[in-house]
Order: sequence, then structure tokens, then C-alpha cells
Amino acid sequence: MIRAWLIVGLSLASLACSGSAALDAGGCAGNCATAADFLTIADVERVVSQGASDAQTRGAKATIAVVDRVGNVLAVFRMDGADPGFRISSGKGITGGLEDARLPTGPLPSSFAVIAKAITGAFLSSEGNAFSTRTASQIIQENFNPQERSQPSGPLYGVQFSQLACSDVINTTAMLGPRPSPLGLAADPGGLPLYKDGRLVGGVGVISDSLYSLDLDITNVDADQDELISVASASGFMAPEDRRGDRITADGRTFRFVDGNPTPLSSGSVPALRSIPGALTAVPGYFDGTVRAGTAFDTPSSGFRADADAFADVQGYVLVDAQNQNRFPPRAGPDGLMTAAEVRSILKNGMSIANRARAQIRRPLGLAAQVTVSVVDSNGVILGVVRSKDAPVFGTDVAVQKARTSAFFSRADAATLLRTIPSTSYAGSGTVSVPSNYLTALRTFLADPSALSNGVAYSVRAIGNLHRPFFPDGIEGSEPGPFSTPYANWSPLHVGLQLDLVNNALLGAAQGVGCAFLPQLINGIQIFPGGVPIYRGNQLVGAVGVSGDGVDQDDMVAFLGLTNAARELSTGLGNAPKALRADTIEPRGLGTRLRYVQCPQAPFIDSTEQNVCSGF
Repeated sequence: MIRAWLIVGLSLASLACSGSAALDAGGCAGNCATAADFLTIADVERVVSQGASDAQTRGAKATIAVVDRVGNVLAVFRMDGADPGFRISSGKGITGGLEDARLPTGPLPSSFAVIAKAITGAFLSSEGNAFSTRTASQIIQENFNPQERSQPSGPLYGVQFSQLACSDVINTTAMLGPRPSPLGLAADPGGLPLYKDGRLVGGVGVISDSLYSLDLDITNVDADQDELISVASASGFMAPEDRRGDRITADGRTFRFVDGNPTPLSSGSVPALRSIPGALTAVPGYFDGTVRAGTAFDTPSSGFRADADAFADVQGYVLVDAQNQNRFPPRAGPDGLMTAAEVRSILKNGMSIANRARAQIRRPLGLAAQVTVSVVDSNGVILGVVRSKDAPVFGTDVAVQKARTSAFFSRADAATLLRTIPSTSYAGSGTVSVPSNYLTALRTFLADPSALSNGVAYSVRAIGNLHRPFFPDGIEGSEPGPFSTPYANWSPLHVGLQLDLVNNALLGAAQGVGCAFLPQLINGIQIFPGGVPIYRGNQLVGAVGVSGDGVDQDDMVAFLGLTNAARELSTGLGNAPKALRADTIEPRGLGTRLRYVQCPQAPFIDSTEQNVCSGF
């Protein structure tokens, strides 16, 4: 392991900020950000002014938001005449879910849309990849690519319901990340990441058409007004070309970044922000109405920093509070089922696998994966979180969602707990959904009246299989998974159980325990791969969740990290016994079993090993 780590370290060092010819003009490969890299007040005003000036030239009235890399809102500006509200619609002509959602007092404020878009651009990106809200739209739909028949769902299917204000992972202290998004992650074009010299420093979001939607057809080239204005806003802060989504592939497909090759209509010097008709708009809980500078990422003031204690030898980073104390240090489970030493070993071994793993969505090619690794106990209590330096911020909340999802559905009393969740009322249609109905559907689907009370070990991949609008995944005309909305009334804004668990809390319409009204699922569930339960013999003791750099990589880091920790510890702790795993289940004899984990081919950058998860 020491020799392998030296090989990885030398490989990464050769691709660092030394002006290597392998890098583009941005010059960064995931380790360049310093305390000097952040959006200044002048930068923020320039981004807003450029966008507003371009909107003026187009005859548009826009609302624009700028955030830093950890989601602090640095400005929200609404031009005179801009619509103060907006409508949510997938464009699929359905009802329910978030479609046409409103607040009790009226339409959702446009500030919610632009903050969500800006946070999406910032949180999905890193020094190694630049993703936009158009990229997000491509990777959350029922097929990847959208409308490509008989193809599985998007690789980040379900990620939109993360980063919520009701999450206990999200920081409620101003300027310490990760900060919340009022609508989760956005799929409506008009959100872009912002860079300075190849370093990711934030994001910008624009709405001018009063519609919060997604791109259902990526075979054409749209002239989306929100996106055109966002490109103008990002002028001088645009992502390096070699890092943009359209230079990155997954499963042989290229991501989208922006459509066409848009250029700003405005020209000449950038007007002063105060000269543009409009005003900065305070947004309670997000922005006080005064432009401010962003924080420097991976410094204590950002809520993330390098760890000099438990994870220094695996180059780990941790989340910190206002006193610079680790928010989630390795600790024993309150349920008494795991020790602090066991938690630390799982986290460190996960990071060791990630440091060897070949990244899926990073440029230049051949870099190590950048992820967040989390461990929870059997009740979903966070026992530790560690991350790579350049891991995308979205993975912080998502890694914990994944761990909790796997732990919850593997519980022998999961069925009983599901029955206690209150009904959810969709704000747009007024229709009501009863979460316990999904349990009935599951038991019918599996032809098993004991499902979720029989101790089966569920990975997040297995739960995701059950939460797609088609089973098997992507095969049109097949029946929906039991946790999904039937396809005739499905959209990424109306997915089924995942949304229904958090819907009452999402727009602040109700108060309860976290997002999902269950202490075991405080920040909701996640339904794309990267989480497995932890067992000691046949006893569930917790779960590990991973997110950041490709879903198969996430699976591998969770599964192999736990496997290696089990070898190191020799305390009986490890992966679920094979006989308990959900991949033993074949729903109603349909000829397709649930999947448990799927590890990538040629996964490591320091060896030629294959089938690395086989046999465990």
C-alpha cells in the first residue's frame, strides 16, 4: 500500500500547478486553490453587471445571483421590470410533485431560481470538471442520454433533491459551507460555474423567462435566453475549455455545457452596477442585500480545510465549524455498534481506494478520483466525514444521504418507520401522496409481504433499481419500480418516494425532524449508486456513503474501502453477508435481479487489476 501510494503521489505531483504541458491554460488538476483564490466584491459586481448589461441589449429583464464555491450568496440583483416570481414546469404536461409549486403567499420568488442555478454550477464543478445546469438536466432524466431509448437513467438520477436547507449536513452559519439551495440542484439552463485562473471560485445563475424547467431534447441546439445571459455574466470567469462538460465523457457519451457557441451581445466597458436600472434584493436566510466577497475554498473560513490529524496520511479534508473544529470527526456510534477506531478505518480505507481510483469525470485524464466518504450508524447518525481536496461540494450532502439510505432500508423495522411518515401535499396540484403506499407497492412488486421487515441488506444501487420509472431501468414499456411515480405522470420534478419524503419540508410548508420527518433520514434519501450497509456478522451496524467522481467509482470506494477496513480491523465488521444482499432478489420472476454494487473496469491508475470487487 505504501508503494502504491508513492506511485499515486508522484503521478499527481507531475500534474500539479507546475505549468505541465498536459494541462490547458487553466493550469489546474485539483490541487491549485489557495487562500488568494476567491471572488472579490469587484468580481461579483462585474459578473452581475455583465449579465444585466447583456440582458438590456437583448431587451430582457433578468434576475441574477452569484455564489462562492461553498454556496454563500454574494449578490442577488433584479432588473427593473423583471418578474419577481417564476413557474416550475418540466414541460411534460403532468401534475404533481414540484410541478407548478407555489408558496402559500404566492409564486416562488425569482431569487430562489437563480440561487439554485448558481449553486448547481458551483457545487457540481471542481478544478477538474466544469458542469452547468444544462449538464445537470442531461444526467437526471429517465434515459442517458434523454430520449435515447432503452438506455438506463441518468448517472446522477435523483441528485436534484439534495443540498436542501433542512439537511443537517448543510451549514446554517453564514459564510461556512456547504450552504443550502432553496430548491435543491437545478436543471434549467442558465447556471454556470465561475473560475479564476483555472480555480473554481463560485457560480452564477440567471432567470429572465419566468420558467424553471429542463432540456427534454438534447439533439437540438437551443438559444436559451437565461443561458445566453449567464454566458455574458461569466465573461472573464468562464471555465477553462478543457474542463467543460462537453470535453468529458461517461459511458461513451459527452456531456453538454452550453448550447452552441454563444457570445455576449453587449460590448465595450462594463457599466457600473449602480448605473443599471434595478436593485439588489435581500433574500431571507440567503442574502442580506449587500454585495460581499466570497470565501477562499479549503480554508477554515469556507467550512472546509485540510486535516492534520486522523486523515493527514491520506490527504483528507474535513468540514469545520466557526471555531475551526471538525464537525464530523470519527466517533463511536451512539447505538454502541461501532467504535471510533472502526469508523476511522472505514473512512481512511475509502480515501485510500479513492486516491488510487481512476477518475471518471476529471480532466486531464489519468487523475485520481476526488470524493467525499461518510459513515453513519444504524440509526443514521453521522459518525464521520472526510473528503478529497477538490471533491465537488455537492457530494458532501449526497454522501451522507447515500449512507443513510442504505442503513435505513436495511433495517428490520424500515417498513414500520415508513408507515409513520406524514402524507405529503403537492403545492401546485393540491394532490396528496401517502409515503406508506410505496411499501405496499414494494411488497406487491417483490411478491414478498415481509419486504423491509426481513433484514435484507440494501445498497443504494439496489434502492435505485426500485426507484426508476421503468424496471428494468430504461426499458420503455416496462412497469415502474415500486418507489417511482408511474411514467405517465413522471418527471424529474415528480419522481416518487424520494421527493415525497422531503416535499413537506422543501418549501418550508411544514416543520418536522429534518427533511424527511424521520431521524434516520434527516436529509432525505439518495437514489444513485455509492452506498452500502455495514455489518458485524448478520447484524446491521451502519453504512458508508461515497459521492464525487463517477457512480461506479463511488460504489467501488464504498465497497472496497469497507472490505479493506474489515481486513485491517479483524473485528468481524465488514460488508453484508452475501446471503442477505439485495442482489439475491428477483422481483416476481421478471428475469432481472436487483444490483448491489458495480465496480469500474481498469479502475486504478497504479495497476492493471480487473474485477476488483469480485468475490467479496
